[in-house]
Amino acid sequence: MAEKMSKEELLAKAQQPGIDALRLHPFYKGKISVMPKCCIRNMDDFAIWYTPGVAKPCLDIRDNPETVFEHTNKANMIAVISDGTRVLGLGDIGPEAAIPVMEGKALLFKYLGGVDTVPLCLDTKDPDVFIETVKLLQPSFGGFNLEDISQPKCFRVLDTLRKECRIPVWHDDQQGTAAVTVAGLLNAVKIVGKDMRKVKIAMLGAGAANICISRMIILAGVKPENIIMCDSKGILHKGREKDLANKYKEKWEMTQITNGEGLTGGPDEAIRGADVLIALSKPGPDTVKKEWISSMAQDSIVFVCANPIPEIYPWDAKEAGARIVATGRSDFPNQVNNSLGFPGIFRGTLDVMARTITDEMCVAAAEELARCAEDKGMREDYLIPTMDEWEVFPREAAAVGRKAIEQGVARLDLSYEEIFEKAEKTIKHARESFHILQDNGFVKLPEE
Repeated sequence: MAEKMSKEELLAKAQQPGIDALRLHPFYKGKISVMPKCCIRNMDDFAIWYTPGVAKPCLDIRDNPETVFEHTNKANMIAVISDGTRVLGLGDIGPEAAIPVMEGKALLFKYLGGVDTVPLCLDTKDPDVFIETVKLLQPSFGGFNLEDISQPKCFRVLDTLRKECRIPVWHDDQQGTAAVTVAGLLNAVKIVGKDMRKVKIAMLGAGAANICISRMIILAGVKPENIIMCDSKGILHKGREKDLANKYKEKWEMTQITNGEGLTGGPDEAIRGADVLIALSKPGPDTVKKEWISSMAQDSIVFVCANPIPEIYPWDAKEAGARIVATGRSDFPNQVNNSLGFPGIFRGTLDVMARTITDEMCVAAAEELARCAEDKGMREDYLIPTMDEWEVFPREAAAVGRKAIEQGVARLDLSYEEIFEKAEKTIKHARESFHILQDNGFVKLPEE
Protein backbone atom coordinates (compact mmCIF):
# COMPACT_ATOMS: atom_id res chain seq x y z
CA MET A 1 0.00 0.00 0.00
CA ALA A 2 1.18 3.54 -0.79
CA GLU A 3 0.81 4.59 2.90
CA LYS A 4 3.56 2.13 3.95
CA MET A 5 6.18 3.69 1.66
CA SER A 6 8.21 6.82 2.35
CA LYS A 7 7.74 9.88 0.14
CA GLU A 8 11.19 9.29 -1.35
CA GLU A 9 10.23 5.73 -2.27
CA LEU A 10 6.93 6.88 -3.75
CA LEU A 11 8.67 9.54 -5.86
CA ALA A 12 11.26 7.03 -7.08
CA LYS A 13 8.46 4.62 -8.03
CA ALA A 14 6.63 7.41 -9.87
CA GLN A 15 9.75 8.23 -11.93
CA GLN A 16 10.59 4.63 -12.86
CA PRO A 17 8.16 4.23 -15.84
CA GLY A 18 9.88 7.08 -17.68
CA ILE A 19 13.31 5.55 -17.10
CA ASP A 20 12.11 2.18 -18.37
CA ALA A 21 10.40 3.78 -21.39
CA LEU A 22 13.65 5.38 -22.61
CA ARG A 23 15.34 1.98 -22.42
CA LEU A 24 12.62 -0.23 -23.91
CA HIS A 25 11.24 1.87 -26.77
CA PRO A 26 14.55 1.57 -28.69
CA PHE A 27 14.73 -2.12 -27.76
CA TYR A 28 11.48 -2.85 -29.65
CA LYS A 29 11.62 0.03 -32.15
CA GLY A 30 7.90 0.61 -31.84
CA LYS A 31 5.04 -1.20 -30.14
CA ILE A 32 2.84 -2.58 -32.93
CA SER A 33 3.18 -4.49 -36.20
CA VAL A 34 0.92 -6.00 -38.89
CA MET A 35 0.22 -9.75 -38.98
CA PRO A 36 -1.91 -11.80 -41.40
CA LYS A 37 -5.28 -13.06 -40.12
CA CYS A 38 -6.12 -15.36 -43.05
CA CYS A 39 -4.75 -18.86 -43.64
CA ILE A 40 -1.66 -19.28 -45.84
CA ARG A 41 -1.50 -23.01 -46.52
CA ASN A 42 0.86 -22.62 -49.46
CA MET A 43 1.68 -20.09 -52.20
CA ASP A 44 -1.48 -21.02 -54.11
CA ASP A 45 -3.54 -19.24 -51.45
CA PHE A 46 -2.22 -15.89 -52.68
CA ALA A 47 -4.38 -16.41 -55.78
CA ILE A 48 -7.36 -16.15 -53.39
CA TRP A 49 -6.12 -13.30 -51.21
CA TYR A 50 -4.60 -11.30 -54.06
CA THR A 51 -4.89 -11.53 -57.83
CA PRO A 52 -6.81 -13.00 -59.62
CA GLY A 53 -9.31 -14.09 -56.92
CA VAL A 54 -9.49 -10.76 -55.10
CA ALA A 55 -11.27 -9.19 -58.08
CA LYS A 56 -14.52 -10.95 -57.12
CA PRO A 57 -14.94 -9.36 -53.66
CA CYS A 58 -13.88 -6.01 -55.15
CA LEU A 59 -16.73 -6.19 -57.66
CA ASP A 60 -19.16 -7.34 -54.99
CA ILE A 61 -18.31 -4.27 -52.88
CA ARG A 62 -18.74 -2.04 -55.95
CA ASP A 63 -22.23 -3.44 -56.54
CA ASN A 64 -23.17 -3.80 -52.83
CA PRO A 65 -21.20 -1.20 -50.81
CA GLU A 66 -22.25 -2.56 -47.39
CA THR A 67 -20.44 -5.85 -48.12
CA VAL A 68 -17.17 -4.01 -47.49
CA PHE A 69 -17.77 -4.90 -43.84
CA GLU A 70 -17.91 -8.60 -44.80
CA HIS A 71 -15.03 -8.81 -47.28
CA THR A 72 -12.50 -6.62 -45.43
CA ASN A 73 -11.28 -5.76 -41.94
CA LYS A 74 -13.05 -2.36 -42.08
CA ALA A 75 -15.53 -3.44 -39.38
CA ASN A 76 -12.66 -3.87 -36.90
CA MET A 77 -10.15 -1.30 -38.18
CA ILE A 78 -9.88 2.23 -36.80
CA ALA A 79 -7.29 5.00 -36.93
CA VAL A 80 -5.89 6.97 -34.00
CA ILE A 81 -5.27 10.42 -35.47
CA SER A 82 -3.38 13.38 -34.00
CA ASP A 83 -1.62 16.54 -35.05
CA GLY A 84 0.67 16.44 -31.99
CA THR A 85 -0.45 19.83 -30.68
CA ARG A 86 -1.39 18.73 -27.16
CA VAL A 87 0.35 15.49 -26.30
CA LEU A 88 -0.18 14.26 -22.72
CA GLY A 89 0.98 17.13 -20.53
CA LEU A 90 3.79 17.99 -22.92
CA GLY A 91 2.02 20.49 -25.18
CA ASP A 92 2.74 21.06 -28.88
CA ILE A 93 5.62 18.65 -29.50
CA GLY A 94 4.84 17.93 -33.15
CA PRO A 95 3.51 14.93 -35.10
CA GLU A 96 6.70 12.82 -35.04
CA ALA A 97 7.07 13.18 -31.27
CA ALA A 98 3.42 12.14 -30.89
CA ILE A 99 3.94 8.77 -32.60
CA PRO A 100 4.96 6.87 -29.42
CA VAL A 101 1.68 7.90 -27.79
CA MET A 102 -0.41 6.91 -30.82
CA GLU A 103 1.38 3.55 -31.05
CA GLY A 104 0.72 3.02 -27.36
CA LYS A 105 -2.94 3.79 -27.93
CA ALA A 106 -3.07 1.29 -30.79
CA LEU A 107 -1.48 -1.33 -28.51
CA LEU A 108 -4.12 -0.80 -25.83
CA PHE A 109 -6.94 -0.87 -28.38
CA LYS A 110 -5.78 -4.29 -29.59
CA TYR A 111 -4.87 -5.91 -26.28
CA LEU A 112 -7.81 -4.61 -24.24
CA GLY A 113 -10.49 -4.30 -26.91
CA GLY A 114 -9.42 -6.54 -29.78
CA VAL A 115 -9.61 -3.51 -32.10
CA ASP A 116 -7.10 -3.26 -34.98
CA THR A 117 -5.71 0.27 -34.99
CA VAL A 118 -3.44 2.35 -37.22
CA PRO A 119 -1.59 5.32 -35.64
CA LEU A 120 -1.65 8.38 -37.92
CA CYS A 121 0.07 11.69 -37.10
CA LEU A 122 -0.77 14.47 -39.55
CA ASP A 123 1.71 17.20 -40.47
CA THR A 124 -0.72 20.11 -40.19
CA LYS A 125 -2.02 22.47 -37.52
CA ASP A 126 -4.79 23.75 -39.77
CA PRO A 127 -8.13 22.36 -38.51
CA ASP A 128 -9.69 22.55 -41.99
CA VAL A 129 -6.87 20.50 -43.53
CA PHE A 130 -7.11 18.05 -40.64
CA ILE A 131 -10.88 17.68 -41.10
CA GLU A 132 -10.61 17.20 -44.85
CA THR A 133 -7.82 14.63 -44.49
CA VAL A 134 -9.78 12.56 -41.99
CA LYS A 135 -12.85 12.63 -44.22
CA LEU A 136 -10.79 11.40 -47.16
CA LEU A 137 -9.58 8.43 -45.10
CA GLN A 138 -13.10 7.14 -44.37
CA PRO A 139 -13.20 4.29 -46.91
CA SER A 140 -10.37 2.43 -45.17
CA PHE A 141 -11.63 2.55 -41.59
CA GLY A 142 -14.59 1.65 -39.42
CA GLY A 143 -14.03 4.55 -37.02
CA PHE A 144 -11.71 7.35 -35.94
CA ASN A 145 -10.21 8.09 -32.53
CA LEU A 146 -9.01 11.70 -32.40
CA GLU A 147 -6.15 12.26 -29.99
CA ASP A 148 -4.06 15.05 -28.44
CA ILE A 149 -5.44 18.01 -30.42
CA SER A 150 -5.19 21.45 -28.83
CA GLN A 151 -8.20 23.53 -27.90
CA PRO A 152 -10.25 25.35 -29.01
CA LYS A 153 -9.88 23.72 -32.43
CA CYS A 154 -10.42 20.22 -31.01
CA PHE A 155 -14.09 21.08 -30.41
CA ARG A 156 -14.70 22.18 -34.00
CA VAL A 157 -12.75 19.24 -35.42
CA LEU A 158 -14.80 16.74 -33.42
CA ASP A 159 -18.18 18.41 -33.97
CA THR A 160 -17.60 18.76 -37.72
CA LEU A 161 -16.37 15.20 -38.23
CA ARG A 162 -19.20 13.73 -36.15
CA LYS A 163 -21.70 15.53 -38.38
CA GLU A 164 -20.04 14.88 -41.72
CA CYS A 165 -18.52 11.38 -41.45
CA ARG A 166 -20.26 8.12 -42.30
CA ILE A 167 -18.42 6.27 -39.52
CA PRO A 168 -18.12 6.93 -35.76
CA VAL A 169 -15.68 9.64 -34.71
CA TRP A 170 -14.79 10.57 -31.17
CA HIS A 171 -12.11 12.49 -29.33
CA ASP A 172 -10.76 10.30 -26.56
CA ASP A 173 -9.43 13.26 -24.59
CA GLN A 174 -13.03 14.44 -24.39
CA GLN A 175 -15.46 11.52 -24.40
CA GLY A 176 -13.10 8.79 -23.22
CA THR A 177 -11.75 10.71 -20.26
CA ALA A 178 -15.26 11.85 -19.38
CA ALA A 179 -16.73 8.34 -19.39
CA VAL A 180 -14.13 6.94 -17.01
CA THR A 181 -14.34 10.00 -14.75
CA VAL A 182 -18.10 9.55 -14.48
CA ALA A 183 -17.58 5.90 -13.54
CA GLY A 184 -15.17 6.83 -10.76
CA LEU A 185 -17.37 9.65 -9.52
CA LEU A 186 -20.48 7.44 -9.34
CA ASN A 187 -18.73 5.04 -6.97
CA ALA A 188 -16.81 7.67 -5.01
CA VAL A 189 -20.04 9.48 -4.17
CA LYS A 190 -21.61 6.19 -3.04
CA ILE A 191 -18.64 5.39 -0.79
CA VAL A 192 -18.75 8.73 1.04
CA GLY A 193 -22.55 8.60 1.28
CA LYS A 194 -23.33 11.75 -0.68
CA ASP A 195 -25.94 12.48 -3.36
CA MET A 196 -24.93 13.16 -6.98
CA ARG A 197 -27.77 15.67 -7.22
CA LYS A 198 -26.43 17.71 -4.30
CA VAL A 199 -22.63 17.55 -4.46
CA LYS A 200 -20.69 20.72 -5.21
CA ILE A 201 -17.98 20.05 -7.80
CA ALA A 202 -14.94 22.24 -8.46
CA MET A 203 -13.28 21.65 -11.83
CA LEU A 204 -9.72 22.85 -12.30
CA GLY A 205 -9.01 23.21 -16.00
CA ALA A 206 -11.51 24.20 -18.68
CA GLY A 207 -10.05 22.36 -21.63
CA ALA A 208 -11.54 19.68 -23.84
CA ALA A 209 -11.53 17.01 -21.11
CA ASN A 210 -13.20 18.95 -18.31
CA ILE A 211 -15.79 20.58 -20.56
CA CYS A 212 -16.83 17.15 -21.83
CA ILE A 213 -16.72 15.74 -18.28
CA SER A 214 -19.07 18.50 -17.14
CA ARG A 215 -21.48 17.58 -19.92
CA MET A 216 -21.46 13.90 -18.93
CA ILE A 217 -21.66 14.34 -15.16
CA ILE A 218 -24.75 16.47 -15.79
CA LEU A 219 -26.22 13.56 -17.81
CA ALA A 220 -25.32 11.32 -14.86
CA GLY A 221 -27.26 13.46 -12.37
CA VAL A 222 -25.09 16.39 -11.22
CA LYS A 223 -26.90 19.74 -11.20
CA PRO A 224 -25.06 22.16 -13.53
CA GLU A 225 -25.41 25.06 -11.11
CA ASN A 226 -23.36 23.06 -8.57
CA ILE A 227 -20.33 22.97 -10.90
CA ILE A 228 -17.63 25.64 -10.47
CA MET A 229 -15.10 25.56 -13.31
CA CYS A 230 -11.74 27.35 -13.44
CA ASP A 231 -9.40 28.08 -16.33
CA SER A 232 -5.97 29.74 -16.13
CA LYS A 233 -7.62 33.13 -15.52
CA GLY A 234 -9.95 32.02 -12.75
CA ILE A 235 -13.54 30.92 -12.22
CA LEU A 236 -15.82 30.87 -15.25
CA HIS A 237 -18.72 33.27 -14.69
CA LYS A 238 -21.08 35.42 -16.75
CA GLY A 239 -18.97 38.53 -16.22
CA ARG A 240 -16.23 37.11 -18.47
CA GLU A 241 -18.04 37.67 -21.76
CA LYS A 242 -15.24 39.84 -23.17
CA ASP A 243 -12.49 37.20 -22.99
CA LEU A 244 -14.65 34.11 -23.61
CA ALA A 245 -17.68 34.74 -25.84
CA ASN A 246 -15.89 35.04 -29.18
CA LYS A 247 -12.71 33.00 -28.81
CA TYR A 248 -13.79 30.23 -26.41
CA LYS A 249 -17.38 29.42 -27.30
CA GLU A 250 -17.51 26.23 -25.24
CA LYS A 251 -16.23 27.96 -22.11
CA TRP A 252 -18.74 30.76 -22.58
CA GLU A 253 -21.54 28.23 -22.90
CA MET A 254 -20.43 26.73 -19.59
CA THR A 255 -20.81 30.10 -17.86
CA GLN A 256 -24.50 30.09 -18.82
CA ILE A 257 -25.34 26.86 -16.98
CA THR A 258 -22.74 26.43 -14.21
CA ASN A 259 -21.71 28.44 -11.12
CA GLY A 260 -25.21 29.12 -9.82
CA GLU A 261 -23.82 31.25 -6.98
CA GLY A 262 -21.96 33.54 -9.38
CA LEU A 263 -18.61 32.97 -7.67
CA THR A 264 -15.54 34.86 -8.90
CA GLY A 265 -11.86 34.55 -8.04
CA GLY A 266 -9.27 31.83 -8.48
CA PRO A 267 -9.02 28.08 -7.86
CA ASP A 268 -8.78 28.50 -4.09
CA GLU A 269 -12.24 30.13 -4.05
CA ALA A 270 -13.65 27.48 -6.40
CA ILE A 271 -12.34 24.57 -4.33
CA ARG A 272 -13.28 25.97 -0.91
CA GLY A 273 -16.21 23.97 0.48
CA ALA A 274 -16.45 21.68 -2.56
CA ASP A 275 -17.35 18.02 -2.12
CA VAL A 276 -15.43 17.02 -5.25
CA LEU A 277 -12.40 18.34 -7.12
CA ILE A 278 -11.89 17.20 -10.72
CA ALA A 279 -8.57 18.54 -11.98
CA LEU A 280 -7.30 18.09 -15.53
CA SER A 281 -4.97 21.04 -15.80
CA LYS A 282 -1.24 21.72 -15.59
CA PRO A 283 0.93 18.78 -14.47
CA GLY A 284 2.07 18.99 -10.87
CA PRO A 285 3.06 18.16 -8.33
CA ASP A 286 2.32 21.62 -6.86
CA THR A 287 -0.49 22.80 -9.18
CA VAL A 288 -3.06 22.08 -6.45
CA LYS A 289 -2.04 23.29 -3.00
CA LYS A 290 -2.49 21.21 0.14
CA GLU A 291 -4.30 24.10 1.80
CA TRP A 292 -6.89 24.09 -1.00
CA ILE A 293 -7.64 20.43 -0.28
CA SER A 294 -7.90 21.20 3.44
CA SER A 295 -10.58 23.81 2.68
CA MET A 296 -12.89 21.29 1.01
CA ALA A 297 -15.98 19.75 2.59
CA GLN A 298 -15.67 16.74 4.90
CA ASP A 299 -15.16 13.38 3.14
CA SER A 300 -13.84 15.18 0.06
CA ILE A 301 -13.21 13.43 -3.26
CA VAL A 302 -10.16 14.51 -5.27
CA PHE A 303 -9.51 13.51 -8.88
CA VAL A 304 -6.14 14.91 -9.98
CA CYS A 305 -5.61 13.50 -13.46
CA ALA A 306 -2.96 15.58 -15.22
CA ASN A 307 -0.31 13.57 -17.06
CA PRO A 308 2.42 12.62 -16.58
CA ILE A 309 2.40 14.00 -13.00
CA PRO A 310 -0.88 14.70 -11.12
CA GLU A 311 -1.62 18.22 -9.91
CA ILE A 312 -0.86 17.03 -6.36
CA TYR A 313 0.58 13.68 -5.33
CA PRO A 314 -2.06 11.42 -3.74
CA TRP A 315 -0.23 11.09 -0.43
CA ASP A 316 -0.12 14.88 -0.07
CA ALA A 317 -3.84 15.18 -0.86
CA LYS A 318 -4.57 12.51 1.76
CA GLU A 319 -2.45 14.35 4.32
CA ALA A 320 -4.47 17.48 3.56
CA GLY A 321 -7.74 15.73 4.40
CA ALA A 322 -9.06 14.14 1.20
CA ARG A 323 -10.89 10.89 1.84
CA ILE A 324 -10.72 9.53 -1.73
CA VAL A 325 -7.97 10.39 -4.23
CA ALA A 326 -7.73 9.29 -7.85
CA THR A 327 -5.15 10.06 -10.54
CA GLY A 328 -4.58 9.20 -14.19
CA ARG A 329 -1.64 6.91 -13.42
CA SER A 330 -1.64 3.13 -13.35
CA ASP A 331 1.06 3.01 -10.67
CA PHE A 332 -1.17 4.75 -8.08
CA PRO A 333 -4.46 3.45 -6.62
CA ASN A 334 -7.68 4.57 -8.36
CA GLN A 335 -6.48 5.14 -11.90
CA VAL A 336 -9.10 7.28 -13.64
CA ASN A 337 -7.74 6.94 -17.13
CA ASN A 338 -9.43 6.63 -20.50
CA SER A 339 -7.65 3.30 -21.10
CA LEU A 340 -10.57 1.79 -19.17
CA GLY A 341 -13.02 3.38 -21.58
CA PHE A 342 -11.99 3.51 -25.22
CA PRO A 343 -11.26 -0.21 -25.82
CA GLY A 344 -14.67 -1.37 -24.58
CA ILE A 345 -16.59 1.58 -25.97
CA PHE A 346 -15.16 1.12 -29.47
CA ARG A 347 -15.59 -2.66 -29.21
CA GLY A 348 -19.31 -2.23 -28.57
CA THR A 349 -19.62 0.48 -31.22
CA LEU A 350 -17.99 -1.66 -33.90
CA ASP A 351 -19.84 -4.85 -32.95
CA VAL A 352 -23.24 -3.27 -33.60
CA MET A 353 -21.85 -1.19 -36.51
CA ALA A 354 -22.95 2.08 -34.90
CA ARG A 355 -22.81 5.21 -37.03
CA THR A 356 -21.71 7.45 -34.16
CA ILE A 357 -20.75 7.41 -30.47
CA THR A 358 -23.21 9.44 -28.42
CA ASP A 359 -22.71 10.86 -24.93
CA GLU A 360 -25.42 8.49 -23.74
CA MET A 361 -23.38 5.53 -25.01
CA CYS A 362 -20.43 6.84 -22.99
CA VAL A 363 -22.56 7.20 -19.84
CA ALA A 364 -23.80 3.63 -20.35
CA ALA A 365 -20.14 2.53 -20.41
CA ALA A 366 -19.46 4.55 -17.25
CA GLU A 367 -22.37 2.99 -15.40
CA GLU A 368 -21.26 -0.51 -16.39
CA LEU A 369 -17.67 0.18 -15.27
CA ALA A 370 -18.99 1.41 -11.95
CA ARG A 371 -21.14 -1.73 -11.58
CA CYS A 372 -18.12 -3.94 -12.34
CA ALA A 373 -16.23 -2.47 -9.37
CA GLU A 374 -19.32 -2.57 -7.16
CA ASP A 375 -19.84 -6.25 -8.00
CA LYS A 376 -16.25 -6.99 -6.99
CA GLY A 377 -16.35 -4.87 -3.83
CA MET A 378 -15.57 -1.19 -4.35
CA ARG A 379 -13.64 0.65 -1.63
CA GLU A 380 -11.78 3.91 -1.13
CA ASP A 381 -8.72 2.66 -3.05
CA TYR A 382 -10.75 0.70 -5.65
CA LEU A 383 -13.31 2.97 -7.31
CA ILE A 384 -13.30 1.36 -10.74
CA PRO A 385 -11.69 -1.75 -12.27
CA THR A 386 -8.05 -1.85 -13.31
CA MET A 387 -6.78 -2.60 -16.81
CA ASP A 388 -5.82 -6.16 -15.90
CA GLU A 389 -9.47 -7.06 -15.21
CA TRP A 390 -10.07 -7.83 -18.86
CA GLU A 391 -13.54 -9.25 -18.28
CA VAL A 392 -14.93 -5.74 -17.75
CA PHE A 393 -14.33 -4.75 -21.37
CA PRO A 394 -16.91 -7.16 -22.87
CA ARG A 395 -19.45 -5.95 -20.29
CA GLU A 396 -18.70 -2.37 -21.22
CA ALA A 397 -18.99 -3.21 -24.93
CA ALA A 398 -22.36 -4.87 -24.44
CA ALA A 399 -23.72 -1.88 -22.50
CA VAL A 400 -22.52 0.51 -25.20
CA GLY A 401 -23.87 -1.64 -28.03
CA ARG A 402 -27.31 -1.91 -26.45
CA LYS A 403 -27.49 1.84 -25.86
CA ALA A 404 -26.58 2.44 -29.53
CA ILE A 405 -29.41 0.12 -30.56
CA GLU A 406 -31.85 1.87 -28.21
CA GLN A 407 -30.90 5.25 -29.68
CA GLY A 408 -31.31 4.03 -33.27
CA VAL A 409 -27.71 4.63 -34.35
CA ALA A 410 -26.72 0.96 -34.84
CA ARG A 411 -26.87 -1.01 -38.10
CA LEU A 412 -27.21 -4.35 -36.26
CA ASP A 413 -29.84 -5.32 -33.67
CA LEU A 414 -28.24 -7.72 -31.19
CA SER A 415 -29.12 -8.71 -27.63
CA TYR A 416 -26.89 -7.82 -24.67
CA GLU A 417 -25.80 -11.47 -24.51
CA GLU A 418 -24.96 -11.59 -28.24
CA ILE A 419 -22.84 -8.43 -28.04
CA PHE A 420 -21.13 -9.65 -24.87
CA GLU A 421 -20.24 -13.04 -26.39
CA LYS A 422 -18.98 -11.44 -29.60
CA ALA A 423 -16.82 -8.96 -27.69
CA GLU A 424 -15.50 -11.56 -25.28
CA LYS A 425 -14.47 -13.86 -28.13
CA THR A 426 -12.70 -11.05 -30.03
CA ILE A 427 -10.83 -9.71 -27.01
CA LYS A 428 -9.84 -13.18 -25.81
CA HIS A 429 -8.49 -14.00 -29.28
CA ALA A 430 -6.36 -10.84 -29.35
CA ARG A 431 -4.86 -11.45 -25.91
CA GLU A 432 -4.20 -15.15 -26.38
CA SER A 433 -2.66 -14.63 -29.83
CA PHE A 434 -0.19 -12.16 -28.36
CA HIS A 435 0.74 -14.46 -25.48
CA ILE A 436 1.41 -17.32 -27.91
CA LEU A 437 3.90 -15.07 -29.73
CA GLN A 438 5.53 -13.95 -26.48
CA ASP A 439 5.64 -17.41 -24.90
CA ASN A 440 7.30 -18.83 -28.02
CA GLY A 441 9.95 -16.14 -28.25
CA PHE A 442 8.62 -14.24 -31.29
CA VAL A 443 8.17 -11.24 -29.02
CA LYS A 444 11.36 -11.19 -26.98
CA LEU A 445 11.47 -10.18 -23.35
CA PRO A 446 14.03 -7.49 -22.44
CA GLU A 447 16.94 -8.33 -20.22
CA GLU A 448 16.50 -7.00 -16.70
